[in-house]
Amino acid sequence: MIVQLSDDAEIDLLVAVAFYEKHGAHVGNLFLVSISKDIKSLEHTGGIHSLRFGYHCMSSKKFPFAIYYFIDHEQVNVVAILDERQDPESISSRLSGEE
Repeated sequence: MIVQLSDDAEIDLLVAVAFYEKHGAHVGNLFLVSISKDIKSLEHTGGIHSLRFGYHCMSSKKFPFAIYYFIDHEQVNVVAILDERQDPESISSRLSGEE
């Protein structure tokens, strides 16, 4: 399958990298490499993850982030990459477009 990131997901990724860069040299890069591997794995595993807030949700292997996506034909559409430590109501609002 092809994996496509929405503009919002790309912004989520940039914000997270900037957050981790504040915590030390190379942490932002480590996050980016790790989450990129997680996203790439969706080429083969897209659609197997449970639904959360109406989207498939895959937790990152190394960081407390979740990748929210849906499947459209043979394409994985990533809509958000969110910190799982935030209030679930905040995540729900973001994913339902109520932000």
